[in-house]
Amino acid sequence: MGPVAFVLGGGGVLGAVQVGMLRALFRAGHRPDVVVGTSIGAVNGALVAADPTEAVTDRLVRLWASPEAAEVYGDSLARQLRRFAARTHLHSPLPLRRLLSAELGADATFADLKVPFRCCAASIERAAEHWFDDGPLVDAVLASSSVPGLLPPKEIAGEHFVDGGIVNSIPIGEAVRVGAKLIFVLQVGRIERPLSVPRRPWEVAQVAFEIARRHRFARELASLPDDVSVHVLPTGGGETRDDLPWAYRDMAAAGRRISRAYTATRRYLAANDVLPAPGDGS
Repeated sequence: MGPVAFVLGGGGVLGAVQVGMLRALFRAGHRPDVVVGTSIGAVNGALVAADPTEAVTDRLVRLWASPEAAEVYGDSLARQLRRFAARTHLHSPLPLRRLLSAELGADATFADLKVPFRCCAASIERAAEHWFDDGPLVDAVLASSSVPGLLPPKEIAGEHFVDGGIVNSIPIGEAVRVGAKLIFVLQVGRIERPLSVPRRPWEVAQVAFEIARRHRFARELASLPDDVSVHVLPTGGGETRDDLPWAYRDMAAAGRRISRAYTATRRYLAANDVLPAPGDGS
């Protein structure tokens, strides 16, 4: 079959579904040869690249339920407003840095990982997609997950980066580019839901971003080489509040999302007879 890639897309707290998908994949015998991630997919993906075994899913379940994870977007409304009035973001990046440093090691580099890992960020100065695959790991993941308005841009070597989801939310094309032949797409569920005309002010930007996100994903799926197989894993369904403006702070549903995605992905793999080829993912 050839090299196996796990592609973890962006999506904030909805990224909890990726933990359930990962557990189903590992239990079915699939192992990644490369991990590609954007935004929350870079956070989850870095941990998978550091420990590409089923054990990492137990670690991720604990992490998603931890006070440290809740603290990332846990500031009070008053503190958020004070920060936003003086700066361009609502939250401090320090809680996320502390979480990543504790889980990956403050001085970890890409070279320390068990399998190759690549994460995407958007360069402000170059208005371009940028892929990190070497050097300090925590800084790269911070750059990939710096959601504009929520977290400040991450400066690296004089260049400023923001969330990779802006330029490449579900980066299957990058997995193809680095040679993957079997690709598992761990998306967060937004592409499963139909879009409708916005009715509220905050829905206008959401719908516009979804059109851009889905257009690129559909274009990359349509242009896959004949020798590449892609499986877009299911989330098991979402919740009506997932698209509300404050949903990014809602960590309470993480356990339900993990469980639903695990069950749905396990059923998908069985129904589609997706079995690992001998030697794949080793």
